[in-house]
Amino acid sequence: MKIFAIKPLRCLIVALFWLGIWYLAAYRINLPLILPGPVDTVKALIRLAQTLDFWKSTGYTLVRVIVGFSVAVILGAALGALCHFFALAEIFLSPLRTIIKATPVTSFIMLVLLWVAKGQVPAFISFLMVLPIVWTGMQGALSATDRNLLEMGAAYRFSFWKKLRWIYWPSVRPHFMASSMTGLGFAWKSGIAAEVIALPAFGVGSNLYNTKIYLEREELFAWTLTVILLSMALEMLLKKAVGRVRGGKA
Repeated sequence: MKIFAIKPLRCLIVALFWLGIWYLAAYRINLPLILPGPVDTVKALIRLAQTLDFWKSTGYTLVRVIVGFSVAVILGAALGALCHFFALAEIFLSPLRTIIKATPVTSFIMLVLLWVAKGQVPAFISFLMVLPIVWTGMQGALSATDRNLLEMGAAYRFSFWKKLRWIYWPSVRPHFMASSMTGLGFAWKSGIAAEVIALPAFGVGSNLYNTKIYLEREELFAWTLTVILLSMALEMLLKKAVGRVRGGKA
């Protein structure tokens, strides 16, 4: 099984395996209206990629998700630190975190539609879904910081900023990066779901909804494939960024 030790080759074999299952299932059903095959889906994706609307829709979706995710990471980290260092903040803000975590994403989408323009809903929903994840991850990581290191910092009279730089950050960094990676998946899925309901002028979710309404099954699968590929690309970019930070290059 040495062939599976080579990562690119392993990925290719696994991809071909699942494409083969998809092809056989489509061939067996033999109803493109229910399950188009991979070849027809790729052809539909190529057709879509030749249109300006495709690139505008994917671009708008990417911007919305990245903006919502980025703001949530920054604010979530700040709230996590605030609640760790100040007990009063934890008392007053923890109910808000609980409410955000407990409320279904569909309910939030409907509520946000009453408050902001529909083009802004996906970014806001992505933000809301990621916020408690990063918030909880940051606060938990700070609470798990080695007490012996903190005592050492106190003995050597480290300033608050020195403690952050040399004690807290090395302890927090792995947990913070892991929560960010988890949050990215939630941001992407919730952002697309918000587009499906809010139906902004341009967006991948809007096109998913339209292809379903007009029974354009090949295009529906093509847009779904686009969602998967974009999600994988974003995850890969974030992993590289995380790797650079862990390696001390950033």
